[in-house]
Amino acid sequence: MENAMNNKKEEKKIEAFNGRPTSAFVSAAWIALLIGMVSYCIGLWNAYMELNEKGYYFTILLFGLFSVVSVQKSVRDRQEGIQVTDIYYGISWFTTLTSVTLLIIGLWNADLELSEKGFYAMSFTLSLFAAVAVQKNTRDIQYLDSMEEQQKTKF
Repeated sequence: MENAMNNKKEEKKIEAFNGRPTSAFVSAAWIALLIGMVSYCIGLWNAYMELNEKGYYFTILLFGLFSVVSVQKSVRDRQEGIQVTDIYYGISWFTTLTSVTLLIIGLWNADLELSEKGFYAMSFTLSLFAAVAVQKNTRDIQYLDSMEEQQKTKF
């Protein structure tokens, strides 16, 4: 009897969950993105390296951010039944892997302390992960808002 009541409570909890990201998670994703990007850029600003080298690392950050957002969009579009060409999907993954590879090659050959190399690698990784989370949250909220709007127009 008690087991049946607990199952009923769990069913209600599952029904109440709509997949909408909480404001805490949305905020955490944006904060992580800002922390990753800003710390990476502050590190570049204060680094003792040539301006062209700073430009290289900054470009890799921008390239990586665009690439992971593009991958997330392609994956989500396919999930929602929106047509994405195989070439765009493949290029998105290729550019993401290329940005990571370019950062690794750049850091491997850079005349930096090991701790500095680790700092750039970690802030870059944080930025890319957070960009995916921000993009996913944005798509989730947009999708759920459109579903709610469709529900309102049916009634």
